[in-house]
Amino acid sequence: MHVYIEDLAKHVGETVTLKGWLYNSRGSKKMQFLEVRDGTGIVQAIVKKADDEAMFETAKTLGQESSMIVDGEVKAHPKREGVFEIAATSLTVVGHAADYPITPKDHGVEFLMDHRHLWLRSKRQNAILRIRAEIVSAIRDYFDDRGFTLVDAPIFTPNACEGTSTLFETEYHGDTAYLTQSGQLYMEAAAAAFGKAYCFGPTFRAEKSKTRRHLAEFWMVEPEVAFMDLAGDLDLAEDFICHIVQRVLANRRQELATLERDISKLESIQKPFPRIRYEEAVQVLRDSGKDFTFGDDFGGEDETIIANHFDKPVMITHYPMSLKAFYFKRDPEDPSRALCVDVIAPEGYGEVIGGGEREYDLDVLEAAIKEHELPMDAFSWYRDVRKYGAFPHAGFGLGVERTVAWMCGIKHVRETIPFPRMLNRLSP
Repeated sequence: MHVYIEDLAKHVGETVTLKGWLYNSRGSKKMQFLEVRDGTGIVQAIVKKADDEAMFETAKTLGQESSMIVDGEVKAHPKREGVFEIAATSLTVVGHAADYPITPKDHGVEFLMDHRHLWLRSKRQNAILRIRAEIVSAIRDYFDDRGFTLVDAPIFTPNACEGTSTLFETEYHGDTAYLTQSGQLYMEAAAAAFGKAYCFGPTFRAEKSKTRRHLAEFWMVEPEVAFMDLAGDLDLAEDFICHIVQRVLANRRQELATLERDISKLESIQKPFPRIRYEEAVQVLRDSGKDFTFGDDFGGEDETIIANHFDKPVMITHYPMSLKAFYFKRDPEDPSRALCVDVIAPEGYGEVIGGGEREYDLDVLEAAIKEHELPMDAFSWYRDVRKYGAFPHAGFGLGVERTVAWMCGIKHVRETIPFPRMLNRLSP
């Protein structure tokens, strides 16, 4: 009976079949200890020369990552609770592997990235991507369970909504198209149709950045809610983040342990989050000795300084309108400010959410499009959302990879996605 390693606890005393790959091995003159992995876990299979000399000799020939089928009895480890072993009774080699390039010795990052297709097989990368899968599942469950409708936004877009400097341009049947930076504009149209909508998919940024927080291709979830204001947006973002953290803590403790993540940092993520205005964040920087000019945007170092003053995500609101895109609604009490929010994760992981209220007055929106020197014709469909039943609405975008980095406690986003695309990397 074929079983997966993660289910071995249910089969103690039974003879089972494992199908997997050799993760590592060691041996003596009388026994071979094969660490077998199958994607769900790793277990030690013990091959004794006295039981089957031919099988013992076969086990000695196996190279790292050779694929195999092992039959044997499941036994509880005599000293380690929750750990199991396989007393092998047969061994079939499916595919021999020799000279596997990723060995137990240390390798440089570029070498590992060049072999990313193989690096995924390691314990650490397996743990990271399982946590990513849990986060993706938590995201979908959160919105699906709260009456949101998933509305897929296109990858090809006809217009550069915030200028072309950070967009990938491509030829599209004789026209110019761009790889999407965001599905937000489409979700605004979807909110008029469904009330509560979200999209979830890959987005692209062509900015020439080599920081530990940036990828050229990353995943983002973007909810948009009709008749919601900034206060409601803050509440939604706060509750959403807590939901994700709680899911990871509930279901991925083993993976967090593999990564040696300090889970006390995650356990402290509870509502309410601190909420400060842009000018308060500026004051935090100045009090910390940073010579910061009011009206400038926060860089990565600035975000880290601000975040270090809190043990939870901090929500920064009311940035100067000059720092935000044309579609943000101005604060009626101070039109120089945007009704916006950036959520900065603790421990130096930077902005994980950006959002706010959208401008729904058609005249004001068209003036903003002109002010930003954007082509009015490209936004004809977007203007229709206001022309035919304008309504207040708000939403946000959460970047999956930065969220994964934060949950896992890893410093660079390149390990948070199976096959990262960065400034100088398009392969594998």
